[in-house]
Amino acid sequence: MDFETRAIHEGQEPDPTTGALTTPIYLTSTYVQDAVGEHKGYDYSRVANPTRTALQQCLASLESAEHGVAFASGLGAVTTIMHLLNPGDRMVLIADVYGGVYRMTTQVYEPKGYVFDYLPAAEFDELGSHLDERTRIVWIETPSNPMLNIVDIEKAAEAAHAAGAILVVDNTFATPYLQRPLELGADIVVHSTTKYLGGHSDVVGGFAATNDPTIAERLLFLQKSLGAVPGPLDCWLVLRGIKTLAVRMRQHCHNAHAISGFLERHPRVEQVLYPGLPRHPGHAIAAKQMRDFGGMISFLAESEEEAAAFVASTKIFKLAESLGGVESLIELPARMTHASTAEGPFAAPRNLIRLSVGLESAEDLLVDLEAAFAKVAAGTHSVRTV
Repeated sequence: MDFETRAIHEGQEPDPTTGALTTPIYLTSTYVQDAVGEHKGYDYSRVANPTRTALQQCLASLESAEHGVAFASGLGAVTTIMHLLNPGDRMVLIADVYGGVYRMTTQVYEPKGYVFDYLPAAEFDELGSHLDERTRIVWIETPSNPMLNIVDIEKAAEAAHAAGAILVVDNTFATPYLQRPLELGADIVVHSTTKYLGGHSDVVGGFAATNDPTIAERLLFLQKSLGAVPGPLDCWLVLRGIKTLAVRMRQHCHNAHAISGFLERHPRVEQVLYPGLPRHPGHAIAAKQMRDFGGMISFLAESEEEAAAFVASTKIFKLAESLGGVESLIELPARMTHASTAEGPFAAPRNLIRLSVGLESAEDLLVDLEAAFAKVAAGTHSVRTV
């Protein structure tokens, strides 16, 4: 079956008891057993829940995975994967990794003896030379957050495997509709389902998928043992969002193409970071491994002051963290989502603006951005604290 069909039906057969078309929300903590140790696959909802099972099966299918594991948040998924490491093991990450991951690696795991090194995206062509016998995991985002850098997944997988490491790809920005890292050699794909998969800014969740049965067994054990599991309502909300993922991503991409071109031509923009633009250094690789280029755009204003003024001036683009919802959002990563990297060597530029392009009319979004530029130029922007 094609992607769109699986998104609606995989793991979501009508309820056998009532015929309910939509997967029920199983709000139960425990399950009656026929006899001691005899049950229908469920005994306690931290271990398994039918609504969660439906989500895991559906999303694993969309990622071309045999195994899927859902979590209470994207960082819950990251934390669980971190438990594949032991103190003294080394992980190599893309330098402009999500700020929450950087905060976790530097402030939670480094003090416990774990080793992390951060590699700029431009150096991933020589990834093999940066790996050693202690390296257990290579962690990439592509496109990355917030710099929209692109890494060749297939080449990264080859280098990681040659060094005896596994490759983890955060696929949150691309979603499985646009990119499927496991098909390109990755060992684990991870998501914040809070973002495009949920798609409506009303749920927090995470997910990891793999085709390796040993990794899957370990992740499922850790899911049960660490307890960072999503509730059934959260699973149901993500399942609902996934049903429209394909059509939403097509519109996100359509609007982002229009806006990136507008920004590239605008005299008050220093640089546009969007892999759909031919001058983007990762454009050719993105075109090879992605169906389209996504709905995230970052750009550099002329100064930090102008960037702050600009985000204070939009009307349709709302100033908020997160991304991937139906509504358009705007933020300053250096002072918001990536504030934890501010004192590090790979801090986000302070004049960087990140857009999560929503599903509104592209024309309305362009008018909103043009009006904000005009307010900044005229010095009539309002004051908005960031």
